[in-house]
Amino acid sequence: MSKKKKRARSQRKNEITKGIFEVLEKEPGKSFNYKQIASKLGITEAQDRNELIRRLGQLKQKERIREVERGKFQKMASLEKSYTGRVDLTTNGNAYIIIEDLEDDIFVPNHKLNKAFHGDTVKLSVAAKRKGKRPEGTVVDIVERKKSSYVGILEKKKTFAFVRPTDAKMYTDIFVAIDNIKDAQDGDKVLVELGDWPKDADSPYGKITEVLGKPGEHHTEIHSILAEYGLPYEFPYDVEQYANTLDTTIKAGEINKRRDMREILTFTIDPKDAKDFDDALSFVPLENGNYEIGIHIADVSHYVLPDTLLDEEAFNRATSVYLVDRVVPMLPEVLSNNACSLRPNEEKYTFSAIFELDKNAVIRNQWFGRTVINSNERFAYEEAQHIIETKAGKIPKEVSIRNGAYTVSDAIVNATITLDRLAKIMRKKRMDSGAISFDKVEVRFRLDAKNEPEGVYFKEAKDANKLIEEFMLLANRKVAEFIGAQKPKKTFIYRVHDEPDEEKLMALNGVISKFGHNVNLKDKKSISTSLNQLLENVKGKKEQNLVDTLTIRSMSKAIYTTDNIGHYGLAFEYYSHFTSPIRRYPDVMVHRLLQHYLDKGKSVKEEVYEEKCKHASNMEVLASSAERDSIKYMQIKFMQDHSNEEFIGVISGVTEWGIYVEIIANKCEGMVRIRDIKDDYYNFDEKQYAIVGERFKKVYQLGDEVVVMVKNTDLVKRHLDFSLIGKRE
Repeated sequence: MSKKKKRARSQRKNEITKGIFEVLEKEPGKSFNYKQIASKLGITEAQDRNELIRRLGQLKQKERIREVERGKFQKMASLEKSYTGRVDLTTNGNAYIIIEDLEDDIFVPNHKLNKAFHGDTVKLSVAAKRKGKRPEGTVVDIVERKKSSYVGILEKKKTFAFVRPTDAKMYTDIFVAIDNIKDAQDGDKVLVELGDWPKDADSPYGKITEVLGKPGEHHTEIHSILAEYGLPYEFPYDVEQYANTLDTTIKAGEINKRRDMREILTFTIDPKDAKDFDDALSFVPLENGNYEIGIHIADVSHYVLPDTLLDEEAFNRATSVYLVDRVVPMLPEVLSNNACSLRPNEEKYTFSAIFELDKNAVIRNQWFGRTVINSNERFAYEEAQHIIETKAGKIPKEVSIRNGAYTVSDAIVNATITLDRLAKIMRKKRMDSGAISFDKVEVRFRLDAKNEPEGVYFKEAKDANKLIEEFMLLANRKVAEFIGAQKPKKTFIYRVHDEPDEEKLMALNGVISKFGHNVNLKDKKSISTSLNQLLENVKGKKEQNLVDTLTIRSMSKAIYTTDNIGHYGLAFEYYSHFTSPIRRYPDVMVHRLLQHYLDKGKSVKEEVYEEKCKHASNMEVLASSAERDSIKYMQIKFMQDHSNEEFIGVISGVTEWGIYVEIIANKCEGMVRIRDIKDDYYNFDEKQYAIVGERFKKVYQLGDEVVVMVKNTDLVKRHLDFSLIGKRE
């Protein structure tokens, strides 16, 4: 037999072997004889049928399959284990299944995914590890789809259409029958709802539920970001109508049920462009030299009652979403910007945490309950900062958010300066207890009337921001402690943050050592102290944003739960979210539970609230992802107008396909692809976090400063590509 024929025969044997396993693995509970297997594999020739019989015998002998009765074969169940996990798809189409109880993820090649997509919860069987090979799994069932809809571009033919998803991790297009395309036109960006995926079809079926618009247009792309994460951008008509019929007037009967604080000096401090003010501070100097300080929070739960249309919508949303050019609120405007917004010189219902603090910020008394307030003043952070810095009440025109310069009362000046002093004492106590100070630089855009980016600026937290932060932290901590420390135990909602994973911290050390930094992993106290020192040391340096980002990634993710394990990052034994019910649903639940327990109610069912906590945590992740995508989109839009300029950047990531570069001046991050670097052939060196030239040994390493130019901007795929000019001299 010629070499060519031998090779063809060997290849056919492999195909038959692979086919046997595919048949048996697809229906692991069934057994098949050789005729049934031949039929499923489309084997008709005698030579192939004989090979099939021979291979069945050999595989049985090697104990790779078993003969359950004469001539009937089944997959080797004893060699496999069954698990349930979540699909994490890689860019090459293969996947890893993340299983909670296993330390290592299970690899699943694309042909064994059995139509599972990224993020799906699946059942998989895992073959016993064979010598020299890593364990490999096969998806046997899809338990739950993560997404039911995808954003994509419509390709319309005469009698049918396809949607090509823009999600890089979606490996198939979606077939749409011509009567299911709504009024979409060829090339439109659309939202398609996933339907069945028939056994013999190359693609799943779907139907278009929304036409988002023309790709690249601002309105289309912002709505696409929300649609990709299943986030709404408008309220259903019946929810708006329900909200508009609410009685939001202040009633004497309701005031009588509350602690009346309308005559107490009260004010709000918020961003200058804020439309909802959900927290206010009150300040009263006491005769004994202490201070009565009230943290007053909009009483959203007074209006949003359980089991109503409004409550259901707020729960489903779980959070407001803050995109670059807009806010998608959790509550309709009648509440978020009006009835529940603590605007100056308006009576408002509030839920308050009131503390008596001495001059050393030690709590001498505390009270929690429903109140009514009338805020005297509304300040922007910049105005409050001016009072703190000058110790005077004159607000100049360039800082003022009112019509020109103005002067505030001595009482306001005294309150602001005293609150700032107390906040600094509380902050120092937190830091000394092991709290970690994440003051990450936030990128903001100056937008024109058409939402086009005119410039980039960085948001910096100053004393006025930290003043508000400390008193909000105080209220959140003390509300959680008030309920959490009670005996017998009561079900409550906590915001928890686990200790960082040691492996992640070791990986962080590997990166930051390139810049001469180090984290001491000796014990819990050493870790938090050295992390704070690291974050302080990088301030103002080229690597600051990179180190800040990597440090945050090395931390555990804060979540909502009924199981209190404390908050590592804040160094609090008890912590909850009480201070932002306009924009966070967990705060609404905390208000309800706090009032329930103040009224001597019994502990509520933990399982019910734990499920609600999981939903809120999941929605928070989606909202954060959408917010990041909107920033990335606006960065690309901004860079479109700077295509002929050279920029100095820092290498912020290194992969086998290229290097990521973050521009120092504006924090925009893009990619230089290895294939586009023409002066040598570069290889990825994982240990060095670098790419290394084969001939000239030139190294581009994480943290290096380089010069780049914009090569390509793609608003639809949200890709920013750079050309590499070279290292910065």
